[in-house]
Amino acid sequence: MKKVLLIIQREYVTRVRKKAFIIMIFVVPLLLLGTTTIVGMLAKNTQELSSQQVINVIDESKAFTGKFHDAKNIKFEASKKSFNDAKADLKDNEDLSILFIPADYAKQDAVQILSKKKPSFTLTNEVENQMNAIAATKIMAEHSIDPEILKTINSTKVSVTAKEVTKTGTKDANVGASMGVGIACAIIIYMSLFIYGAQVMRGVIEEKTSRIIEVIISSVKPFQLMLGKIIGVGLVGLTQFGAWIILSIISTKIAGQSFSGPGTGMVGFLGVLATIPFGYILGCFLFYFISGYLLYSALFAAVGSAVDSETETQQFMFPITLPLLFTYILSVSVLFRAPDSTLAVWLSMIPFTAPIAMMVRVPFGGVPDWQLALSMVLMVAGFLFTTYVAARIYRVGVLMYGKKASFKELAKWFFYKE
Repeated sequence: MKKVLLIIQREYVTRVRKKAFIIMIFVVPLLLLGTTTIVGMLAKNTQELSSQQVINVIDESKAFTGKFHDAKNIKFEASKKSFNDAKADLKDNEDLSILFIPADYAKQDAVQILSKKKPSFTLTNEVENQMNAIAATKIMAEHSIDPEILKTINSTKVSVTAKEVTKTGTKDANVGASMGVGIACAIIIYMSLFIYGAQVMRGVIEEKTSRIIEVIISSVKPFQLMLGKIIGVGLVGLTQFGAWIILSIISTKIAGQSFSGPGTGMVGFLGVLATIPFGYILGCFLFYFISGYLLYSALFAAVGSAVDSETETQQFMFPITLPLLFTYILSVSVLFRAPDSTLAVWLSMIPFTAPIAMMVRVPFGGVPDWQLALSMVLMVAGFLFTTYVAARIYRVGVLMYGKKASFKELAKWFFYKE
């Protein structure tokens, strides 16, 4: 055990002292602060940043003449010029657009908006909404229907608030916040398993190719070396995440105080997050981050021991990372829409897919205790199994040089006797 602790200490201290590690500790929160600040400034000064758009209306149908009303940063003007003459004016004015309405405007793609630069979605959407309202009013008038009825119908909007029934009463479900937290956790775990698992693999390859591994193996058992490297790099990852979380909270609060008013922006954001059980979510996140990392890093270490360079790892990496990639794609496209579906439940039970799938489900609540407990037990069992398999491959692979390994060769290494 003492030798394992020495290896852990060496891996941890060596990596946290690197300039790249220290720089990244501060760069990520600063990037978050910069992004939050820029978004806040843009949101606060949208009106000043948006230029006034003038739309010259050429209405051959005469059905819309004089019926458009100006909107925010959009001004409608009736044009007396011909279509060709109006198009010539676009060459010298980027803030000018032409709305051409032919006599048969009801045909598909008949109405056109022309401008020197691509029209914004806001502009085209405003024009479509106004034209649809004008056309509907015209049709209703032709059928002797009061247009005010249409206004009353359009002004009636039903708002649905999701509530969660608990033992202590009801509370806001905050589905949007839960969805955001779930997807964020899935993305973080997906990226971290790749980043820190790859660090373990590179460390093994570097020591193997430099022949330092031969000296180390003479003092410690291969399993002790592999376990020490995995835990050491894992502690580096936890240190980095902890520093990012603390510094990101501080930087985000600074940006929130600068660009948010009471009940809006950061204050409102924190108010929504306060309704989510972050202690419970953070505990689950740490468990699945650590167990998932231990499971995959053992396999990464086995891959590193089987090759002589990083370019040879591709044939082994794809089958290992495929379940992770498959679950990640499903998480950001399907699972968050149905976190309690049969697919989501099964994926949250399989150790190779559970770290991502379960962290999509947890923020929504409603995960039965037995499912969470079973998933955690299977994660621990999966880690122990993969570590056992990886260790048997690792003990042979770290001393193999110049021989290109295959899956068949790895199977032979697994069955070699001590």
